[in-house]
Amino acid sequence: MRTIGLIGGMSWESTAEYYRLVNELTRERLGGLHSARCVLYSVDFAEIEQLQVQDRWAEAGEILAAAARALEAAGADLVLICTNTMHKVADRVEAAISVPLLHLADATAQAVRASGLRRVGLLGTAFTMEQDFYRGRLEAGGLDVLVPDAEGRAIVHRVIYEELCLGIVREESRAAYREVIADLVVGGAEGVILGCTEIELLIGSEDSPVPVFPTARLHAAAAVRAALHGM
Repeated sequence: MRTIGLIGGMSWESTAEYYRLVNELTRERLGGLHSARCVLYSVDFAEIEQLQVQDRWAEAGEILAAAARALEAAGADLVLICTNTMHKVADRVEAAISVPLLHLADATAQAVRASGLRRVGLLGTAFTMEQDFYRGRLEAGGLDVLVPDAEGRAIVHRVIYEELCLGIVREESRAAYREVIADLVVGGAEGVILGCTEIELLIGSEDSPVPVFPTARLHAAAAVRAALHGM
């Protein structure tokens, strides 16, 4: 098995899920006491979040690029950015290393296409829902992407940063997300992408009338497949 490099800490709540998932999925594939060969570089999310809100993406990209170089030096054969939002700087990270970067949006688009769906709703941070770096990648992958209205986007974004990234899971927030999902379905969404890795701490398939696509799980599964069988 090749070694998976994880750029995490954004937030560590979902990075912990990545670590659990790559190990569980490896054990499912190989059985017994098998676990994933992986290395983790966890950044300080407070620093990254300030760069996000100040629109200093180049500086944030350099931090993640340095993390990727450290992972490669530590023996990583492929690298994952364990957050949807920071794929805004994926090109900078990819350029910093000689091993493959496994892009989260590509893994997600592949899973959606494999399900036979094309028109999907996207939940995530405001950056992910409103900017082209992620939606455009999904659309380039053959998907028709819908996002919530302005009020819905504000709710989804607030819950991520003020609750889920802090490990807070509230029933009233789950109910609010269900309403946002219902509105997307009314608008024609055939499925819903949980396009922030923390959302999986709050929302599951039971919360949606259409299939949901949990991006952290899909990314982890793609990493395990690549580690076992090559890119």
